[in-house]
Amino acid sequence: MKTIISPNRADWSELLKRPTQTVENIENTVNEIFNDVQRRGDKAISKYTELFDGVHLNVLTVTEEEIRNASKQISEELKKAIQTAKGNIETFHAAQKTDRLTVQTSIGIECWQEKRPIQKVGLYIPGGTAPLFSTVLMLAVPAQIAGCKEIVLCSPPNKEGKIANEILYTAQLCGVTKIIKVGGIQAIAGLTFGTKAIPQVYKIFGPGNQYVTVAKQLATKYGVAIDMPAGPSELLVVGDDTANASYVASDLLSQAEHGADSQVILVSTSKLLLDEVQSEIQKQILNLPRLEMTQKAIDNSKLIFVETDEIALEIINEYAPEHFIICTKNEGFYVENIENAGSVFIGNYTPESAGDYASGTNHTLPTNGFSKAYSGVNLDSFTKSITFQKISKEGIKNIGNTIELMAEAEGLQAHKNAVTLRLNDLK
Repeated sequence: MKTIISPNRADWSELLKRPTQTVENIENTVNEIFNDVQRRGDKAISKYTELFDGVHLNVLTVTEEEIRNASKQISEELKKAIQTAKGNIETFHAAQKTDRLTVQTSIGIECWQEKRPIQKVGLYIPGGTAPLFSTVLMLAVPAQIAGCKEIVLCSPPNKEGKIANEILYTAQLCGVTKIIKVGGIQAIAGLTFGTKAIPQVYKIFGPGNQYVTVAKQLATKYGVAIDMPAGPSELLVVGDDTANASYVASDLLSQAEHGADSQVILVSTSKLLLDEVQSEIQKQILNLPRLEMTQKAIDNSKLIFVETDEIALEIINEYAPEHFIICTKNEGFYVENIENAGSVFIGNYTPESAGDYASGTNHTLPTNGFSKAYSGVNLDSFTKSITFQKISKEGIKNIGNTIELMAEAEGLQAHKNAVTLRLNDLK
């Protein structure tokens, strides 16, 4: 990791750049695949699955038998762990339910708002460098709590044409209604347009690589909503002399092992901590099975020294991390003043891994600075808010003239007439 001491403010933008390709480098490929899937459906899906995943599939849908067989391959110990995590995630997301909100805005005018589930949702579960069955929990659990009727899961097959046993087990545990063996751009295109094998959905959820992220953004041009732009994983830790260097290094490595395009950053008011973390990373990384990939991410990452907590906070809010860990004596300062972050982890005993798996919060979060404007996935992500209103005779008398005057001022005579007719009948 590169160490930067007291960077000039003018250099922050360059310093905090993500190690990702520009959208222009990816868009042509995404557009080409979208156009092909729109024209040729499952034939195009199979073509790109063979090209990118190295397997030819005659049937894209996972069968009930495959799900049963997969469940038999999972140890009881892991099943119990998945069920424990599911319980915590359910508890946290069920608590986000809201009751009908009703208000009388004026005499005779009642307005209210209710949540309704999105009927058809698509869940994208990465499976390339690691089978992320934890993401199934993060997406399918709130979808089920919200009451979504169709929950379609897409995940790339391996060379044998199978989806990881853990993904299949978790999917059936969480009420997924259909599982498709397809990944990458072609999966997002299939969910966008619909094919014989892949149902068209109203909203697409889930993280992915840069190609999947751009594909999700393209899907919005065809009327399909997305949860957020969620690309390569990232983590920023802020620490001082009270931080445990070994813990900090392990947290940085935990995100770096997601992929070569991941990025991790340590911001600290302690030069000693930077040195200790650098040393710990060099030790711990040697024991990781995903060493080569992790090392590439570490090469793109940074250790940044700043003089004060105030400067550190400014840098952090500018970076807008997906995951933000606070390991400082003055943790309250950061908790109260952080403005841009996907999810926050507080204290030496709160590893980011807890949020990734089992504490209950959602790990599907905005990356690449999008936490400046986007929230992570939550129960509301799977619902729509619908407003209702009912106006009585007295109510239309009270507000009618206001509407008439405003409509006339905007030159919309039919709007005015819709009120005037009613008022005349009530005279």
